[in-house]
Amino acid sequence: MHWLYLAIAIMAEVFATSFLKTAAGFSRLWPTLLVLAGYGVAFWFLSLTLERIPVGVGYAIWSGAGVTLIAVIGWLVYGEKLDAAAILGMSLIVAGVVVLNLFSKTATH
Repeated sequence: MHWLYLAIAIMAEVFATSFLKTAAGFSRLWPTLLVLAGYGVAFWFLSLTLERIPVGVGYAIWSGAGVTLIAVIGWLVYGEKLDAAAILGMSLIVAGVVVLNLFSKTATH
């Protein structure tokens, strides 16, 4: 169940972060409320995750997946450009999360 909680935390964080741009410095009510609600859900489920997964591992997966997914959303939704260095860096983040999950005894502790 803790892996499901982590997936929900990641999706909620990505949801919230994707509305930060439209919140315009928290000057627009509805996008701001979506940001706050999304982060509230994200941190709640991350806290549930950390009852079973070590904090370093949980946070690494949460933040790594979030960074990569937000960059993809920025590219798809906002037309932001991703150069070769950005793509390489995100690939390394994804590779790190995969290595952590497949080979680390800490991730399953």
